[in-house]
Amino acid sequence: MSPLKRVIWSIVGSGGQTEANEVEAVLELARSFPNICGVHMDDFFKNKPDENGRIAVYTPSELRSMKQQLMIDDRKLDLWVTLYGHNLGLPNIDKYLEQCDAITYWTWRAEALNGLEQSFDQFEQISPSSRKVLGCYMWDYGDQKPMPVSLMQRQCEFGLKWLREGRIEGMIFLASCICDLELEAVEWTRKWIQEVGEKDI
Repeated sequence: MSPLKRVIWSIVGSGGQTEANEVEAVLELARSFPNICGVHMDDFFKNKPDENGRIAVYTPSELRSMKQQLMIDDRKLDLWVTLYGHNLGLPNIDKYLEQCDAITYWTWRAEALNGLEQSFDQFEQISPSSRKVLGCYMWDYGDQKPMPVSLMQRQCEFGLKWLREGRIEGMIFLASCICDLELEAVEWTRKWIQEVGEKDI
């Protein structure tokens, strides 16, 4: 990954998995590779509070302490987190999001993309000052079936519109593991990126 300009390295993986000393390990990497500019927490939030009332892997105070560790000399690593539309109703979620520098926003079930505009508005109200990136699935992971092209088009066109309006700073297309399966939504997305990728924002 050395040729890449900016790399965000995971500290919380799929399903909320994390290891002891994960932050220290990333900091050690970042000292050797200055293109590492942030850390990312995937599947950070729970779908509902657990028996102890926790809604996330770390508490807001733990995130605050973590952010203080994310320094290499005078270089600060950004703290990124994954947020799903169905997480928006979790209690006090704004307290967690305000500790994060950037948030990637995802819609887990394809049919929920019909309400993407409304859910994104709600997200902006909960976290008005965060940097935002729109996550675009190319497969319906929630219902375990192909993503309809019409819904793929919907999230892409909203993403491009929000980029132009400055409401988001980027888009992520997931996942690379399905890009060679000749899925209709993937092939549509490939063509769409070729058409719009060089346009000025």
